Amino acid sequence: MKKEKILMFAGALLPLLLFVFPLWKITLEAPQYPTPLGMYIHINDFSDANPHDIKNINLMNHYVGMKYIPEAIPEFKIFPAGILITTLIGLLIAFKANYKWYLYWFILMVLLSAAGLYDFYLWEHDYGHDLDPKAIMKFTNPDGSVMGFQPPLFGTKDILNFTAHSYPQLGAYSLGAGMGLAFLGFLVGRKKNKQ
Repeated sequence: MKKEKILMFAGALLPLLLFVFPLWKITLEAPQYPTPLGMYIHINDFSDANPHDIKNINLMNHYVGMKYIPEAIPEFKIFPAGILITTLIGLLIAFKANYKWYLYWFILMVLLSAAGLYDFYLWEHDYGHDLDPKAIMKFTNPDGSVMGFQPPLFGTKDILNFTAHSYPQLGAYSLGAGMGLAFLGFLVGRKKNKQ
């Protein structure tokens, strides 16, 4: 089998590791929590970083009027199907198509990943800004507007006495590596074709 086909084949399979490893992790550090609270975001589920973390986050968020982190969101049905479909497309391209199609698969994955990140941002924004007006505690910004509690999409952010961290995990790195291998396969194929 040609080197570029092997790269494309491996690239198409790597996103399947999203079914094994988490995609993202959000962590909240504060003086009153010696062990930071955290949750993992998988392509089909939320899970605790430590036992009962999501329950504790929900209890804490209730006081400022934030929504509870749900058991499931609609995306948990869409994302797994999307990964399976794009993997099958990638495998078909690896077996049947020439190297030019590897670039098309890479572009498709970049666009879908960008759409997923944007959807994640919207979910975080709604979660952090759509607050219950009857909440027990209310916080305002210096200009008098209601304070939002949106964690960062990527990186670290201070929210009151909490420091929120939001970073990709092994599942996201596997997805990125798969896309990178497909693009590398395209480059290898193009170089061979020019020679």
